[in-house]
Amino acid sequence: MELNIKEIKKKAQVWLGNEFDEETRKQVKYILENDEKELIDAFYKDLEFGTGGLRGIMGVGTNRMNIYTVGMVTQGLANYLNKSFEGKEIKVVIAYDSRNNSKLFTTTAAEILSANGIKVYIFDDIRPTPELSFAVRYLNCQSGIVITASHNPKEYNGYKVYWEDGGQIVPPHDRNIIAEVKNINSVSQINFNKNESLISVIGEEIDKAYISEITKLSVNPNLKKDLKIVYTPIHGTGIKMMPRILEAYGFENITTEPQQAVPDGNFPTVKSPNPENAEALSLAIKLAKQEGADLVLATDPDADRVAAGVKHQGNIELINGNQIASLLTYYILKHKKDLKSTDFIVKTIVTTDLLCDIAESFCVRCIEVLTGFKYIAEQIKLNEGKQRFICGGEESYGFLTGDYTRDKDAISTGVLLAEAAAWAKSQGKTLIDILDDIYAEYSLYAEHLINVVKKGAQGAAQIAEIMEKLRRNPLELQGMKIERTFDYKLQKIFDNEGEKPLLGFPVSNVLQFVYDDGTKLSVRPSGTEPKIKFYISVKSKFESNKSKMALHKKIENITAEIEKFVE
Repeated sequence: MELNIKEIKKKAQVWLGNEFDEETRKQVKYILENDEKELIDAFYKDLEFGTGGLRGIMGVGTNRMNIYTVGMVTQGLANYLNKSFEGKEIKVVIAYDSRNNSKLFTTTAAEILSANGIKVYIFDDIRPTPELSFAVRYLNCQSGIVITASHNPKEYNGYKVYWEDGGQIVPPHDRNIIAEVKNINSVSQINFNKNESLISVIGEEIDKAYISEITKLSVNPNLKKDLKIVYTPIHGTGIKMMPRILEAYGFENITTEPQQAVPDGNFPTVKSPNPENAEALSLAIKLAKQEGADLVLATDPDADRVAAGVKHQGNIELINGNQIASLLTYYILKHKKDLKSTDFIVKTIVTTDLLCDIAESFCVRCIEVLTGFKYIAEQIKLNEGKQRFICGGEESYGFLTGDYTRDKDAISTGVLLAEAAAWAKSQGKTLIDILDDIYAEYSLYAEHLINVVKKGAQGAAQIAEIMEKLRRNPLELQGMKIERTFDYKLQKIFDNEGEKPLLGFPVSNVLQFVYDDGTKLSVRPSGTEPKIKFYISVKSKFESNKSKMALHKKIENITAEIEKFVE
């Protein structure tokens, strides 16, 4: 460890050079002299691209989000763009969210790109991530950037890169950009000499075009829209678009939670701006009860994830990401009049298998991909012009209908949930009733996610150890036997007959265990946070609410075993 500390200190001392600003030098000097733990966490590695791009805690250091790490990535991106599109006009569009320093990082990136001869479009204010994805193709850009850390806590920020198809970068572009970044050995290699003539501000024109595309997604445009809706953007970008989209669809009774309607990177009303956490929706739910609202909608800071609460039997019941994806897949396929055998949906390997059950019943193909919406976008691109993408979803509250944008879109998902709720109401039902109808027709599925947080260098080592331990000794939960193991890192399937190649997936550090009663356990390190994630999926026949209770009890028991394992 002593050798590593020496290397880390040597790495940090580079940041005391004159190419860094005075405040940065001051902070680095302080942690070198006074805070070894922070020194290690800030410099033990360089920020890397994961499933969500570059993301990290803001501060000084190579493992932190700051103008220099943003600068190095942007210079690497600029170098790669200039090599990839040599001799052509290169254009990049940048959007940013409400997080602290988002506008600073946006300006930094724009100046560096322009200094490298690349035309840059910047939004005039905060905008949702899916609108950035839409703008890439609308403006015929070769790339796009959005400055956001999505639903992470306030200390974080991030940097997502998009390619000319509007999707987040996938192999080989991600690896190639990283290689270019690694070729930059000092800040002096970053070209900060901006060319203002290459930087343009955009706004309302893109908004109108984006709204126009989303209004085309309605499958019941003549439906009576008499819902009462409470919406919260949780201090984020959704405030720019969700109320406008709901009104464009004909919903008139919309109340925005006033405290959370104000964009604020400190997210003062929540512990974390993650709509997957019920706490983040507490103010909206309270308001919904006061207003007698039928539906609660909540979007994360960059408005690519949406959560929902449904008024059912006098209470507001939250529905999770798997349930949102199941409801919308069913609703859309049921009402589309022109379905063909060449149509397809996409889901990630950790998302409920109910989506495939639903798709197959409508004779629509279901494609499975690795975790990360960029892989869903990749399937849209691969099948473009040959097969029609209907919708795609992931358990982490991400969903997309249609191909107007190439990333998960909380704005279109939210308004389609409202339309589905209005359709249910026209039958005297709620979305919870529709879910029960789906379970009765197919099977009852229940899922649960366990996030085990392991911070810093030590945490990263612990996560790696857990993954290798599971490879050696898989968990036989609740006395169940493992029928098949999918190892996406080794690219192999193990079952009673031995091992087979696992085809059609990129290499990824993911393990998936399928048990003899249909239970599925998937395990992977997070690509964007210091976590290891355990995804539990169980299913049974749906006969009554007792079936639900039994499945949730089973999940509780499995959860207890996993938590004991990782102690």
